[in-house]
Amino acid sequence: MLLVTCPVCNATGDETDFHFGGQAHVARPATTDPVNITDQQQRDYLFIRHNPKGLHFERLRCDRGCGKWFHAARDTVTLEFKAFYGITELPPADVMAQAKGPWADYFKSRLKKSI
Repeated sequence: MLLVTCPVCNATGDETDFHFGGQAHVARPATTDPVNITDQQQRDYLFIRHNPKGLHFERLRCDRGCGKWFHAARDTVTLEFKAFYGITELPPADVMAQAKGPWADYFKSRLKKSI
C-alpha cells in the first residue's frame, strides 16, 4: 500500500484515495500558441512520456479531501514517495538534484528560466 499526503489539504490515505493523472510537468501546446500547433507537438503531448527506472514525477488528485491536483516525486523501483508539492511548483531542490536523464535536463531548463 502506498501512503500519499496531499500538500493542499494535508489529507493522508492510500493510493485508492487519490486519482493518478499521469506524468507531471507536461505542457499542453494549445495553451501557449493554439494556432500554430504542429502534428509533432500534438503527438508528443498526447503520447510521449518519460518512463524512468528510479525517480519519476507524476500528477495526483486528492479524491477524498480537497479535490485539487498536485505533483508527487516517486521512486519507481522502491515505490517510495520523495516529495509532494503544488501543481504550479517545482519539487524541492534536494529532490531535483536527484533527478537523472530527461528529468535533470527539464529541471535545469526550468531553473534557468526562473532566474
